[in-house]
Amino acid sequence: MPVPAADHDVKSILTVDVEDWFHILDLPSGLGPSDWESLPSRVEGNFRRLLDIFDEREVKVTCFFLGWIAERHREVVRDAARRGHEVASHGYRHALVYDMTPDDFGRDASDSRKLLEDISGSSVLGYRSAGFSTTDKTPWFFDMLIEAGYAYDSSIFPAARQHGGQKAAALAPYVVTRRPSPFVEFPISVARVLGTRVCFFGGGYLRLFPYWIVKMMAGRVLREKRPVVFYVHPREIDPGHPRMRMGLRRRFKSYVNLRTTEPKIRKIVRDFQLTTFREFLSENTELGER
Repeated sequence: MPVPAADHDVKSILTVDVEDWFHILDLPSGLGPSDWESLPSRVEGNFRRLLDIFDEREVKVTCFFLGWIAERHREVVRDAARRGHEVASHGYRHALVYDMTPDDFGRDASDSRKLLEDISGSSVLGYRSAGFSTTDKTPWFFDMLIEAGYAYDSSIFPAARQHGGQKAAALAPYVVTRRPSPFVEFPISVARVLGTRVCFFGGGYLRLFPYWIVKMMAGRVLREKRPVVFYVHPREIDPGHPRMRMGLRRRFKSYVNLRTTEPKIRKIVRDFQLTTFREFLSENTELGER
């Protein structure tokens, strides 16, 4: 069931996946949570720089905090909440969904939500998985999120992708279930190019394509009455951050055009009507309120 567009122009949603430079998935280094403590963190300064950019245009965004980050940088969670941004969950330990059992995933999602609510002092409605890694092999994904207390998710990547990717998934936001109350999926935005679904709106995709193409393709999505879901990471406005060891192809995807990210973000907050997922849901009251 598609989420109906408002009578006015469709708003878009700018999101930040709040993780550090060393939280890149599936690397040969095999670094895990036990190693992260010894690495120099840069997330606090980078994230606050993003918040300042948003303040300049008085826009509000949805911040998907990794629980591991939130526990160690509690004040940045509080700062985001004080500035009026939505605090949401990126899970606790940045593990791929399809590498976890349903019970492990449920505990991780629940622990992260409770931690973020305790730090921010407000309810946490939304979730986004590491690497958009929910697939057809994780049919329990939505059930576990509902059980963990969430109202919406933004993890479905409706195109081919290294981690996850569901090429036949719906493109527009939709209601997954109304049991016991509405649960909504906000897929990552893609545009159709010669019959192929292509993402232009976040991560390496946003960095790779020139902004005029990003803006043109965003217009195509909006004309289909779909909100554009943009996503960025704090490390992407920090071209000087340390590099992880990886192959040439992965290195290109992880680090291409880092210097273009901040200028593109500044143009996005200038050129688009932006809201948060929480506000989007509240403006579409037929979906029900949480």
